[in-house]
Amino acid sequence: MDIAKESGYSERHLRRWFDGYLYKAPLWTIKRRAGIRMLVDGTWLDKEHCLIVYRDNASKSTVYYRFASAEKEYEIIKDLEAFKQLKISISSFTTDGAEDIIRAIKYAYPRTTRQRCIVHIELECLSWLTQHPKSSAGITLRRLVTKISYIKTHNDKLFWLKELMKWHEDNEEFIKQKTVNKETGEMTYTHDSVRRAYIHLHRAIPNMFKHLYQPDVPNNTNGLESFFGHLKDNLRIHRGLSLEHRNNFIKWYIFFANEKKKNGG
Repeated sequence: MDIAKESGYSERHLRRWFDGYLYKAPLWTIKRRAGIRMLVDGTWLDKEHCLIVYRDNASKSTVYYRFASAEKEYEIIKDLEAFKQLKISISSFTTDGAEDIIRAIKYAYPRTTRQRCIVHIELECLSWLTQHPKSSAGITLRRLVTKISYIKTHNDKLFWLKELMKWHEDNEEFIKQKTVNKETGEMTYTHDSVRRAYIHLHRAIPNMFKHLYQPDVPNNTNGLESFFGHLKDNLRIHRGLSLEHRNNFIKWYIFFANEKKKNGG
C-alpha cells in the first residue's frame, strides 16, 4: 500500500483512521460572500443519486452542495432562497442548461445575469448533428455550431447571428418536413436531428452572450466538470463503500478541497 509506505503508518492504522472519517461527516458552514459568479451543475453518482454543487468561480470553492435523486426545481429553489436569507450576494449564474436549474434560478433570482455554458451548447448540438451530417443543412449548421467558442466580441456575435438567421431562412421548410411512420401511422419530422440541434441553439441564444458584456461572467462550467471528474476518479479507487460512507467520503472530499483553496493550494 503506497500510502502506508509514504506515511510510515501501518495499513491497519490507516484503515482505522480512514474509517473514523467515513463514519462521520464534517460540519459544513455557508459563509457570507458578495458578488459571487456562481456555477451550478449536477452529476450522477449512480442511477438513483445525484450531487448538486454550487461553486464560487472566483475562489474555485464550493459554496454549498446537495445530495438528491435528480436536479429538482423545488429543491434548488429552496437552496437559492436560503442563500438570500444568509445575505449571500450572487452576481451571475452559469449553468449547463438543465431545465429545472434554469427555472429555479428564474424564480428565485429573476433579475440576476444567467449565462449558458457554451461548451454544453456545442456538445449538445453536435451530438444531434453527428460528426458527419448527411444533409447540406446539417453540414452548414454544424459549421456554425463549431464557431461558437470563437465568438469574442459584439461584432463576432452579430455576424454569427446573421449567419444563423440566414441558415434558418434557407432551411425553414427543410426542418419542418414530416414523414408518415409506416408502422404507427404517426407524422414525424423527417430531419429531426437537424431540427433538434437548431431548436436547442435557438433557445439558448438569449443567455449565450452575457459574458461578452460582463467579462467576469464565466461562459462555461468547465471548472465544475473538472472537479466532478477528479471526485469520481477518487471514488473509483474506493469502490464498494456503502451509500452512507460514500456520501461522507464526498463530504470530506469537498471539505478538504475548500480548505486547500482557502490556504492557497
